[in-house]
Amino acid sequence: MSAMPRKRHVDAEPSTHPAEHSLPSSLPRAVSPAPSERPSTDKARPKTRSFVGGYEDSAPSFGRQADLVPSRAAHEEAFDAALRPRSFDEYIGQRRVVDNLKVFVEAARRRGEALDHVLFCGPPGLGKTTLAHLISASLGVTLRPVGAPAIDHKGTLASYLTSLGERDVLFIDEIHRLQPVVEEYLYPAMEDYRIEIPVGEGPAAQLIHMTLPRFTLVGATTRTGLLTSPLRDRFGIVLRLDYYSPVELAEIARRSALRLHVPISDAACHTIGQRARGTPRIANRLLRRVRDFAEVEQNGFIDDPYCGKWLDRLGVDKLGLDDMDRTLLRTVIERFDGGPVGIESLAAAVSEESDTIEDVYEPYLIQEGFLTRTPRGRVATRRAYQHLGLPEPVAVPVSQPRLF
Repeated sequence: MSAMPRKRHVDAEPSTHPAEHSLPSSLPRAVSPAPSERPSTDKARPKTRSFVGGYEDSAPSFGRQADLVPSRAAHEEAFDAALRPRSFDEYIGQRRVVDNLKVFVEAARRRGEALDHVLFCGPPGLGKTTLAHLISASLGVTLRPVGAPAIDHKGTLASYLTSLGERDVLFIDEIHRLQPVVEEYLYPAMEDYRIEIPVGEGPAAQLIHMTLPRFTLVGATTRTGLLTSPLRDRFGIVLRLDYYSPVELAEIARRSALRLHVPISDAACHTIGQRARGTPRIANRLLRRVRDFAEVEQNGFIDDPYCGKWLDRLGVDKLGLDDMDRTLLRTVIERFDGGPVGIESLAAAVSEESDTIEDVYEPYLIQEGFLTRTPRGRVATRRAYQHLGLPEPVAVPVSQPRLF
């Protein structure tokens, strides 16, 4: 009969963070304020440290003035990070979510406590990661972001948890993709702020109980239905993000253009907002692409009607549908007689992953009334026929059989 592992209890002090790396020169850097503008040492806000693009950024989050000259950016991820709002007051859209979150964060800050665990739900590109950054910045603590697929076993999760300091924020993106064994290991950490770490094997194995600092877990998911009830119920704050209005997206495009030093007219901002399919990430991406056209064909100035023509050349129509959106709708209509069609059959027909269709394309098509989802599959609506210029199907009356 094998001996049970001996248990040992250890209080894990809030560990120091991993060794800091210097940011590569290609990424935007923060510009420190002048000495005369810096707050005094006794009243200075605590520094926040976040990990962006695999590098640790230890500059204060408040009052940062990023160098946003386009030639300094190495890739679009750096632009996305640089274009994020720096405070809740700068955040455009999602007013109810932001206003409530400001209250929760301020209450936790005044009490000197860790914020309750937060779950953000909604389609990709709506600002879930940005809100996680704003939470840590407002609390003056460290943000540790990680994608759920990167946490492939309990040891990886334990390394992240033990590196947290008091009231720090652990952000897990796509949290619905956590492995079941890793998710169960997370439960005691969320509830009791403790974990068990097995050391050794066989009769000499030990279970070391480690007490964690009180931290905040911020989870983000695009598939709320895939979250298990035990995990979902452990979040004290659950907030859903919806698509943005064209007016809000136009304002986001205007602010991003200002930070990128790109001259743009109000009409062009409105055009981008109309075609950004309710998503700030897409609005910023379209802005960068029309900026390329403007620099080559219009001396750098973005204005209508050129902006609309350039977006047409990118395959983005006036309702924000791109080539894949139209391919999906046309496939349902022409190859499956308007539906219903199952998601796997549709994915095979367009050579796309079913998860990508469900996460990226389908939510907006359903939101805008081009597609409906039924128990039997996806069905194209009358609006889809009209938008594609296809003749609507003629309903064939079904004759009732005579009983006598």
